[in-house]
Amino acid sequence: MAAVLSTVLVILSPLLWVLSKVADFLVSVISLVINGDRPKQKIPSVQNVLLLESAVSLAKGIRSRRLTSEVVVRAYIDRIKEVNGLLNCLVVDCFEDAIREAKEVDKILESIDIPERYNKKNAPFLGVPVSVKEAFSCKGMPNTSGLVSRKGVIAEDDAPPVGNMKKAGCIVLGVTNCSELCMWYESANFVYGRTNNAYDIRRIVGGSSGGEGCILSAAASVIGIGADIGGSIRMPAFFNGVFGHKPSPGVVDNDGQFPSAKGDQDEMMSTGPLCRYAVDLDPLLRVMAGPEGISKIKLDAPVDLKSLKYFSAGTDMKKMLLSPLDPELRDAQFRAAKYLEETLGVKVEHKLLHRFKYSVAIWSARMQKSGGDTFTSLMGDHGTQVLPSLELVKRIFNLSNHTLPAILLALFEDFDRLMPDKTDRLLSSCTKLRDQLKELLGDNGVLLYPSHPKIAPFHNSPIVHPTNFAYTGIFNALGFPVTQVPLGLSTQGLPLGVQLVTTPYNDHLTLAVARQLEKGFGGWVTELSGSLVGDRLGTDENDGNKSVDD
Repeated sequence: MAAVLSTVLVILSPLLWVLSKVADFLVSVISLVINGDRPKQKIPSVQNVLLLESAVSLAKGIRSRRLTSEVVVRAYIDRIKEVNGLLNCLVVDCFEDAIREAKEVDKILESIDIPERYNKKNAPFLGVPVSVKEAFSCKGMPNTSGLVSRKGVIAEDDAPPVGNMKKAGCIVLGVTNCSELCMWYESANFVYGRTNNAYDIRRIVGGSSGGEGCILSAAASVIGIGADIGGSIRMPAFFNGVFGHKPSPGVVDNDGQFPSAKGDQDEMMSTGPLCRYAVDLDPLLRVMAGPEGISKIKLDAPVDLKSLKYFSAGTDMKKMLLSPLDPELRDAQFRAAKYLEETLGVKVEHKLLHRFKYSVAIWSARMQKSGGDTFTSLMGDHGTQVLPSLELVKRIFNLSNHTLPAILLALFEDFDRLMPDKTDRLLSSCTKLRDQLKELLGDNGVLLYPSHPKIAPFHNSPIVHPTNFAYTGIFNALGFPVTQVPLGLSTQGLPLGVQLVTTPYNDHLTLAVARQLEKGFGGWVTELSGSLVGDRLGTDENDGNKSVDD
């Protein structure tokens, strides 16, 4: 898409701005017609306090025998059954296997001599339930990525990060929904249907790891696995009010996913954790990455939060082809900056970095030059030829097996190679922006940046704002690690949030700042008997890594 998008930037930007405003108005009117004045529908409140503990706390409780794995697993299964009819986040379950595995864990822990493979070092999450994005191979589970032609495909092996989680003692509950071929920011497809937001089922959960973000938000899972090539961990984490981390390139193995990342796409894609509590991010990343991957970053290095450099950007710049930033998101980022200043005694410096204006085109240029499979070939699963123009006509008559966003993406990619010189200039801009940020942040800097221009929009509205993912996608193009942090709820009761960005292989910095912001803003929040409950029950004071300021 790089060539056509960059041409549009120069020639059609004023017209597209007007069309965007018209589209915003039409979406608002259509949403009003569809939803009327009815109140947003809520899922049942959380009643079982076990669902409000972090994975670290659950693992500690199971190992000490304060809890049994079976009780924990059954609690999550009951919660899934309670909410999944409204949300459609878990698309295929393996509950019987999960209960059997939980009983085996309890039996092992009751024995006098616990085998070495189940000790705390080798199995830090022994007996803790986990959910997995359906795009990952999870042995015995479907692996369609929402593609109708892949119905019936069952994974024969585990993707490396899934296998690592199982070795660490995690018990898989099932697989969660995603967008068709993982290339859209609403999780809907013709295999499993559409996933609804737990805070308001009329709204999107993001994509492509939307099912993961949703099931965590609903307290129906405690930890999950996602992948991110344009924001597919961070957008779902943002829209659903949970934490997500896009690691530095190469830290977590991307193999075992469909579609697979090839060529430079493997550098742009990052596999990483989603969770409700910041304390779980560090140990989850260690497990998913394994010894070789984790050696690339410095998770054991102490972090003095008061000595870091802090910057904020993206709140006052108009970006080409993107919606303006919602005032509530701007104010939330300002509050986060102010909190850091007042709590740590630091200065958060605001920066205007003009190359962010071209985020859409830069990301598209990187994707064009990545050398991966064409989207059209993926739609045919490398077999049956798919003609996007024909699929568009079929979709009009409801005869296509492909979603409209997938068809449009396939149509647009045909224009990618029309202007190679323009693409080269955009790649040069990418390099200059990367160098500029590296110089600004160094090895001890963190940047606050908006997660998305809009708070969780209504279903189908992304079709008129297809490029809004660029707030997250730009950091895939740059290859920087990013942690998505929830910042409470909006006036409509929807999640707010911010991205924390740092330079490659300094992931420990954003993870430390995320834990600090969780203290100030409460992290994930949900309704429990009429009151807001965040991480109050989720973090044992002795759990997780802490900075030297704690």
